[in-house]
Amino acid sequence: MACTLGFMTKQTRCVAAAVVSLAWLHVAPADATTATCAGRTDVLGTSRVLAVGPATPPLGRKFFPQTLPLADKEVVLTFDDGPLPATTGLVLAALANECVKATFFMVGQMAEASPDMARRVRADGHTVAYHTYKHPLLSQMRPDAALREIEHGFEAVDRAVYGSAAGAPRTPFFRFPGFAGTPALLADLAARHITVFGADLWASDWNPMTPAQELALVMARLDYSRGGILLLHDTKRQTAAMLPALLRRLKAEGFKIVHIVPMRAVAQR
Repeated sequence: MACTLGFMTKQTRCVAAAVVSLAWLHVAPADATTATCAGRTDVLGTSRVLAVGPATPPLGRKFFPQTLPLADKEVVLTFDDGPLPATTGLVLAALANECVKATFFMVGQMAEASPDMARRVRADGHTVAYHTYKHPLLSQMRPDAALREIEHGFEAVDRAVYGSAAGAPRTPFFRFPGFAGTPALLADLAARHITVFGADLWASDWNPMTPAQELALVMARLDYSRGGILLLHDTKRQTAAMLPALLRRLKAEGFKIVHIVPMRAVAQR
């Protein structure tokens, strides 16, 4: 049997392949803006909601062999490193204008610094996920320190967004800063039923460019990949400025937005 899971060792990969499986549930959107957006044809909108099961292996073909079960030209919007009020607010406004839902992988110290904005992300119906506490490269840390950094991020985001931290993170979605994971960290997160997200494509918005240049780059990559998990940064001014035009282009070119949520959250509705 061929076993491959990005940078995991062969032994770890095969064990992971034997004990985890994909589990999905397609559900209708049920957030507070559904009534406002229902029936509108002038906006991009959220095409469907996809619930991710607790036994899902790492996702995103930039580093892993599997991704979400998306149809042709379906896109999952994800944002890293926030919240940052000056830019995250613009991102949220653009998403709301087009009735689009996304997933925000928050850095713990950013959520602590801007709890009102962190709570607004959730209040707007987006998925809140985790991206460590200080955004270090975990593969360059001692394993015990890396685990503490991950846990600190869970706790800080949950306190900012929900008012308390209750052990397990509220949403079992995590992304490594710089995608710098290790087999041991992946195994620990898998044992806790926390899904690791990579990406299928990204905007490269850590590089300076104009909004127009970023838009052209993202659309070229989407045209090539035919959709997928798209990584953007809600802390980048060029991305916040580019986003309204991107959403309009996605609609014009027939792309659809899929909103990801944890399956257990669906079960609690």
